[in-house]
Amino acid sequence: MEKKGGKPNNESRVLRMMVVKIHKAEKRKMVSICDKDILGKKFEEGDLQLEVSKVFYNGQDLSEEETLQVIRDADSLNIVGDSSIKFALKNKLIDKQNIIRIKKIPHVIAVLR
Repeated sequence: MEKKGGKPNNESRVLRMMVVKIHKAEKRKMVSICDKDILGKKFEEGDLQLEVSKVFYNGQDLSEEETLQVIRDADSLNIVGDSSIKFALKNKLIDKQNIIRIKKIPHVIAVLR
């Protein structure tokens, strides 16, 4: 989505900062959504640890509409990073009270079905 003059608006800029990956096992579908700038990093705080593995999170750049289509038949979501969480909150995919933070990095796992 672009504004007049060819400059991307905030919504399209946020999506370019995220990657989406689909994980399928038997009859279950989990979708991971992650901010690109934290891929491959590990965060630790007390007993908590969050490893943003490239193998697990690195997927495709999708538009907001494409991401919502992928999520439509998902059983669960695994979302990490500021932009990814903002996208999920905006689209009412998660509840704010379920977000945890490890070293200020927001993360949520949501079971949809």
